[in-house]
Parts: sequence; structure tokens; C-alpha cells
Amino acid sequence: MNIPADLKFTTSDEWIKLEGSIATLGISDYAQNQLSDIVYVEINVEPGDSVKKNTVCTILESVKAAADVSCPLTGTVAEINESLADNPELVNTDPYVGAWMIKVEVTDPSELDSLMTAAEYEKYIEERSH
Repeated sequence: MNIPADLKFTTSDEWIKLEGSIATLGISDYAQNQLSDIVYVEINVEPGDSVKKNTVCTILESVKAAADVSCPLTGTVAEINESLADNPELVNTDPYVGAWMIKVEVTDPSELDSLMTAAEYEKYIEERSH
């Protein structure tokens, strides 16, 4: 399972990559594997929208289930990944690069402190799997 060391993770399997004040959001390799084949991605926010911590920003539909993706940080949406609408399978094949969902200009960087490191997330997955 791929868990990049430069990312932070949530207990609901989102990942965050912070570059300056911009946080990029997606779902982990573990999450896409649990969902199985993603067939539809609906991003519910637009650039310029304000998002609060734990606001649902994306809905994923797979052959197994639907899943909400929440933004674990407060800020303003800077960009959305419009290519996912036509290529939802990117969530399965490239969860950390091609399948990012939104980019947010973070207004409260201290919210990152509540997220897990890659090592903590790996341990968390192992504990859930038993």
C-alpha cells in the first residue's frame, strides 16, 4: 500500500499536501482500494467558495458504494480538479497525483496539527484491519 511520507492524513482517509498556504486534498490509496472501482466523482465546491473544517466537498461513487470526501481544513477553494468528472478512474489508478480533488488556501494552518503523519496513518490502517 502506498502511503507517501510527505502527506498528512485524516481518520476518514483523506490526504493533504501543504505547499505554502495551499493544501491539496484527495483520498488515500487505502480508501480507493476499499471503495473499489470509482465510476463517478462530483466536486461540490467551486473556486472562491469558503470551506469549513470537515465540510463535504466531493462525493465519490463506486461499484460498491458512495462516499463523502471532507475537507479537513478551513479556507477558500483555490482550484478544483475538473478532469475527474471525465476520468473518475484516476482515483483508483493515481490517488496521490492525478486524482487530487480540490486545492484550498488555508486560513488556519494550526488545523494541520490534528492530522496524522504517514507513519501514524499506516498504524491506524493496521489497527482498523484487525
